[in-house]
Amino acid sequence: MSLAALLLTLVPLPAFAAPSKADVEAQFQTWVKTQIFPEAKKAGVSEKTLNAAFAGVQLNWNLPDLTPPGFPPVKQRPQSQAEFSSPAPYFNNDRLQRLAVTGRGFASQYASTLKRIEKTYGVPGSIVLAIWGRETGFGAATLKNSAIAILATDAFMSTRKEMFRSELITALGILEHGDIGPDQFKGSYAGALGQPQFMPSSYIKYAVDFDGDGRRNIWTSVPDTLASIANYLVQKGWQRGRGWGYEASIPAAVSCAQEGPDLARPISKWAADGITRVNGSAFPSAELKASGMMLVPAGRDGPAFIVTPNFYVIKEYNNSDLYALYIGDLADRIADNAGPFKGPWGDVGKMLRSDVAAMQKALQHKGYDVGGTDGLPGYKTRRSIGQWQAKAGEQPTCYPEARMMGVLK
Repeated sequence: MSLAALLLTLVPLPAFAAPSKADVEAQFQTWVKTQIFPEAKKAGVSEKTLNAAFAGVQLNWNLPDLTPPGFPPVKQRPQSQAEFSSPAPYFNNDRLQRLAVTGRGFASQYASTLKRIEKTYGVPGSIVLAIWGRETGFGAATLKNSAIAILATDAFMSTRKEMFRSELITALGILEHGDIGPDQFKGSYAGALGQPQFMPSSYIKYAVDFDGDGRRNIWTSVPDTLASIANYLVQKGWQRGRGWGYEASIPAAVSCAQEGPDLARPISKWAADGITRVNGSAFPSAELKASGMMLVPAGRDGPAFIVTPNFYVIKEYNNSDLYALYIGDLADRIADNAGPFKGPWGDVGKMLRSDVAAMQKALQHKGYDVGGTDGLPGYKTRRSIGQWQAKAGEQPTCYPEARMMGVLK
């Protein structure tokens, strides 16, 4: 090797510069023209609709979980969610009361519409109103974001590109159909549309025209919004004539490790075990032969419930026990002027999702069915903890606790 060549090998080469946001923006515009336009056209979207939909659309850099091409990957951070700390703040009584007061006002204002919805779909108006209130404050939430910009950004550079790409193509089909124009096609940072917060694929399946104007308008039409929520629930399996559930008192002698939809029993059998309603009323006689499930969302350190299959239908809207309980609580306040749950929410440890995942792996290794090691303490994880505690000679609490981490290995 010559001296010159040797010297070249010793000189550090300059690192390639990371692309700028302007570079990525240019890549995005090319991607839209070369990939999204052709795919959308195959799906029946016209050039006119595509040009209108993407007019002025740029990447939204404020979205979470973005992985721009050429940029360093996003570092994974430990996660903490409401389910891993005391749920009490989630059920803020002042906020629930304000929503309930507003909800009762809308129940009166839209009484005829809600009556027609209940007759058509079998879903109580209070449940529909509660979801509307929880999702967008009864339509008061301002949706400023272009849904196309949100969906396109996520389809181009999020951690779930394929899912958002499919939703983007579906959204373009909605615009092609003409129910809404591009200027009014607004959504949340997650890409959910309008007042019910439907993803485009849910809009296609569940949105309905209930005001009879020929358009499925979940952005400005209250009848369409409310009926679309009801249709969503009934298509997911809502059982006509049943509510969502009852707050209950579970005796200490009855194991908390019996919860979950797969352990449903006639409500009469739960009552025979000594489980009662906290308000002192008996379970409705029409419900005694119907199925019910135990629910202990914070184990023994929180309120307990006997829920109906409709509770799990509400979870189809947002897969969280706390969300479904919030809807049930708000619906009861709207319909019956009910108050907060009587059972207090305790401090259940404020554990990180990664800590819960480690406990799930340990339980799974011991042969328990925890429902997956995702760090989410669902009913299978809670009851597995209760079963493990009982086997260890402890009084089951049925919820992850920090003290268990040193034992569950």
